[in-house]
Amino acid sequence: MTDSASAFVPGHVTGFFSAHPHEDPAKAGSRGGGLALSDGVTVHVSRGSGTTLNGETIAVEAVETVLADLGVEARVEAETPLPLGSGFGVSGAMALGTALAANAVFDTERSENALVGLAHRAEVEAGTGLGDVVAQARGGVPLRLEPGAPGVGAMDGVPARTRVEYLTLGQLSTEDVLSGDTTILSAAGERALTRVRATPTLETFMAASVAFAREAGLLTDELRDVLETVEAAGGRASMAMLGETAFALGTDLSDAGYDPAVCAIHPPGAGLR
Repeated sequence: MTDSASAFVPGHVTGFFSAHPHEDPAKAGSRGGGLALSDGVTVHVSRGSGTTLNGETIAVEAVETVLADLGVEARVEAETPLPLGSGFGVSGAMALGTALAANAVFDTERSENALVGLAHRAEVEAGTGLGDVVAQARGGVPLRLEPGAPGVGAMDGVPARTRVEYLTLGQLSTEDVLSGDTTILSAAGERALTRVRATPTLETFMAASVAFAREAGLLTDELRDVLETVEAAGGRASMAMLGETAFALGTDLSDAGYDPAVCAIHPPGAGLR
């Protein structure tokens, strides 16, 4: 038992996915693929109360659920360069970081899979995501083969690491998209996952992500313009699901004349600092 602890959780952009709701949040989730990012969320947990993000008081339902399930009251302070609501899995990262750090502070004696599962269920219940937590726990280029928490879902990955660029234009509501009809979206996500599993490379991942963004009908006019501009410059960019954010590998956004934020694929998953 200690007075405080910190955890780092990589940011996560989803390139494609299919939604798989279930009445049991441990079995709900998504199939798909994404990138874990070196730009992430550092979560500091100490004795006290209240939650802040970059110094501002904030209410995060998934964080509150994690603390309640652990049976503790804590002060949660999160810091990140990533914008909230823009497709980087910040809420999932806060939930997972809280679970990992609170377990250390209050000695709740939960296993790693149990903590990941707790955070996954909390985010599903909050309606803020279906697969970020398990992907952030794994790191790298995670492929979610079956939906659900550890012990239910199944994971694989593309063994690669490279520079990542991203350009955030605004916010989209994950809850609004996931609560609507996801039939067309999910069919496109299944095709994308099949494609990447057959040829698990970053090139195939990006090609499948672009195809999914277009087929799923989620592109805004601004995002479509960015993708077309990058393509005209000989590169490839796609949309971070679910946010008004374009991402690319290498220097494809920079080469097209944009001024993106820069990070890298983060092979390790979430963990205590």
